[in-house]
Amino acid sequence: MVYYGSRHFKKEGVVLGSQKTGTQIANENELSYRQQAKLVLQLSIPAILAEISSIIMQYIDAAMVGSLGKNATASIGLMSSSTWLIGGICISTAMGFSVQTAQYIGAKNEKAAQGVLRQSLLVSFCVAVLLQVSCILLSARLPYWLGGESDICTDASSYFFIYACALPAVQFRQLGGSMLQCSGDMKTPSFLNASMCVLDMLFNFFLIFPSRDFKLISFTIPVPGAGMGVAGAALGTALSEAVTAVAMLYMLCFRSQTMRLTKKGSWTLDLRCIQKAVKISLPMAFEHGIISGAQIVSTKIVSPLGTVSVAANSLAVTAESLCYMPGYGVASAATTLVGQSIGARKKKQARGYARLSVLLGALMMSAAALIMYIFAPQMFAMLTPDPAVQSLGVKVLRIEAFAEPFFACSIVAAGALRGAGDTLVPSVMNLLSMWGIRITMAAWLAPKMGLTGVWIAMCIELSMRGVLFLIRLFREKWLSIIAVQTFGDHSN
Repeated sequence: MVYYGSRHFKKEGVVLGSQKTGTQIANENELSYRQQAKLVLQLSIPAILAEISSIIMQYIDAAMVGSLGKNATASIGLMSSSTWLIGGICISTAMGFSVQTAQYIGAKNEKAAQGVLRQSLLVSFCVAVLLQVSCILLSARLPYWLGGESDICTDASSYFFIYACALPAVQFRQLGGSMLQCSGDMKTPSFLNASMCVLDMLFNFFLIFPSRDFKLISFTIPVPGAGMGVAGAALGTALSEAVTAVAMLYMLCFRSQTMRLTKKGSWTLDLRCIQKAVKISLPMAFEHGIISGAQIVSTKIVSPLGTVSVAANSLAVTAESLCYMPGYGVASAATTLVGQSIGARKKKQARGYARLSVLLGALMMSAAALIMYIFAPQMFAMLTPDPAVQSLGVKVLRIEAFAEPFFACSIVAAGALRGAGDTLVPSVMNLLSMWGIRITMAAWLAPKMGLTGVWIAMCIELSMRGVLFLIRLFREKWLSIIAVQTFGDHSN
């Protein structure tokens, strides 16, 4: 039987309905491609809507900071590659355990899945504290190491320090959302992540700006404000992360009928579970390190080009996320569906979910890229009032639009491969792509073409990366080898 949410229908002896909160793939017969497509859509839509709401809030966030001037935008943009690196480690830690959860649920072993959750809470706490202490110690000097100009380094340091203090919340929000998604509950984490974006906007409204009067028709309403500027943006994000992390863990540990920890279970460290998590998450962390390390090097390449280029680069990345966040929503669904199919030992079904997810992601991101290309001037007008930043940002954003279909293939294919536990080879492919193509070309083109050259290099690299991931997906070594090695001893 296959379960998702509260919808219920029967066809050809297969039932799609609701059992607790998870999605279980344990039917005796393989699902048809039409049925698989419906499940991909059902699981993708909540995650995609959450990602879209997240992007809308990021636009508002960037516009709030952008109103303070290009230096404020550049100070946050300077640290963005470093926060992505740390965030990637948090995601990798969570996925090392949540992939196991998806596979156990696919094998109808909820008790084992709950045991994995206990292990993940213990390990995630240790990882979060280690990251927190390390980043706090680095916060004062990191902006200077990244080549930032002196007039933005102070704000950049404050921003990163506050972000570092919030890392336990970041880790547990990622863990809670990942566990709920891999258990089949896409709606709860999607709603909470969207709510976090609204909270971020509200906190920023009061923390970034000083007290001022707000005029509504003929009324004047005094609005309190902390006037913290860039530090206020960081604090707003930190507070919204903390609130969401608490809500996410509550829904996971006490409300989820599949994963809740109200029953007795051991909290003793399970070395076998941790070893499997390391096997999955270490290549992922390496992959995030490769990508984020390359982004840090890209930041150092862009920094000498001036504050306008740094600000335009940062805002273009925010604007581009309109395209690729739907891809990450589909990738989350692919991880869940492929992981549970592998746990249920349904290889044909896993293949179908992987291919359908890549197709859906490519179509969505291609449509989004067209919209981005046409409305790039309007998008940048919302993000910054600086005409120089707007002009350069629109130019590089339109270059990037041509790479989005291939970028979609790499994002969603990686999600599908992750569900099968195949994380090492994708990490190697990212290493070759990012450092062999993007960084090399960006370093060569930046002195000749400025920021435009950096984004041309990015466009070419993303296209090549998409081709590499498609080859990996369709060769299907992940399906014939990983399925047996990763979960062969836990089927019922």
